[in-house]
Amino acid sequence: MSPRRMLRDAVAVAMVVASVLLLGAAATPAPVPDDPKDPVRASEYWLDGARIREAWQTTRGKGVTIAVIDTGIGKVPGTFDDAVVGGTDVSGAGSADGRTPLGAVDGNHGSWVASLAAGRGAPDGTGMIGVAPEANLLSVSVGFGAAAAVPFTEQVAKAMRWAVDNGADVINLSFTTNTLDWDKSWDDAFLYAFEHDVVVVVAAGNRGSGTSIIGAPATIPGVLTVGGVDQTGTASVEASTQGITIGISAPSEGLLGVSADGSLASWSGTSGAAPIVAGIAALVRSAHPDLDAANVINRIIQTAIPVDGAKKPRDPLYGYGLVDAMAAVKSDVPEVDQNPMGDLAEWIRLYRKAETVPQSEPTLTPVAVPPLPDADAPTDAGSPLLPSADSLRYGTLPLIALTVPGILVALGVTAAARRIRSARARTPLS
Repeated sequence: MSPRRMLRDAVAVAMVVASVLLLGAAATPAPVPDDPKDPVRASEYWLDGARIREAWQTTRGKGVTIAVIDTGIGKVPGTFDDAVVGGTDVSGAGSADGRTPLGAVDGNHGSWVASLAAGRGAPDGTGMIGVAPEANLLSVSVGFGAAAAVPFTEQVAKAMRWAVDNGADVINLSFTTNTLDWDKSWDDAFLYAFEHDVVVVVAAGNRGSGTSIIGAPATIPGVLTVGGVDQTGTASVEASTQGITIGISAPSEGLLGVSADGSLASWSGTSGAAPIVAGIAALVRSAHPDLDAANVINRIIQTAIPVDGAKKPRDPLYGYGLVDAMAAVKSDVPEVDQNPMGDLAEWIRLYRKAETVPQSEPTLTPVAVPPLPDADAPTDAGSPLLPSADSLRYGTLPLIALTVPGILVALGVTAAARRIRSARARTPLS
């Protein structure tokens, strides 16, 4: 059992003891400040569509930490100040705390992602609020393209390990490489997260940005890959893609995000669908601190809302269906003993190392060979000009036996021929 799992078990026991001792205490948390007249809150259609508001009656993610490996979470008062509890930069171009936005184009991306996952919202119930508004955030800044002084694959591997070592319970990756395969350095980095009981949530990618089929890290066994749907729950044409590793679907169109300067932005893509699911994973981990990462993922996919006409049990567009936060938090779901999204360790064994069962050294048994008979004693070679017994036996005598009859036959034939000629000579002419 991992140290993280042991800690969660201890927390779960403490919560049970506390609930017994604090008789009469409220069974549910206080209501979330939520002004239904606020136009920003009204625009967050996923709060009701994915039944997140209902899940808030049980938990808002308290005690769970989400690592956002992205372009950095801006220092926005209210939205992030008490949410971000740590950070780092792995690009070589950002600040030590990971809070400096990286990239002229993507600088706000990390802030948008973080605000969807765990933005705080205003105390009066207005302004954008995240899915898990009481969860903590880690900001790990990475650089894309020209914004990176360090190779991207190296950045991701380092970011994953840092997030795990600094207490992440959930890691969100809202990017794709547009290739099915991944660098070997990611094998150990992602395996490190899985071995330390961390839920890894990954965006499937978008057709609108040139991704026709999912790419790494969404293809890595064990991650929860998120596809995107529109406001009606239909697979998005531009703001999503497809692939057999998609596990769950969430809203990816008409999203909101808080930019690094505090302004509100409208955006689309599975980069936004992923943090919605990451936030729901935080809600599940908060409500069920005794569950390991495999069972958190299993609750999310097993309680998904089925999509009419989708392939069962898993569709390349929708995965297992549309995410349902309330069901994931409250439903009775049997536990599993392995990650339903796959086993990276087994994949590495089969496709990277091609390990084989060690073969034992063969045991050699000496074979007894009987001794050869003694050689014949050498004989006197004698003179080469005189015949030996063997030459007489195998050479001279057989030659005489064959030659004498031949001579006799030849003499007989010659004599017969002479008699015939003599007889013809004595015969008178007619």
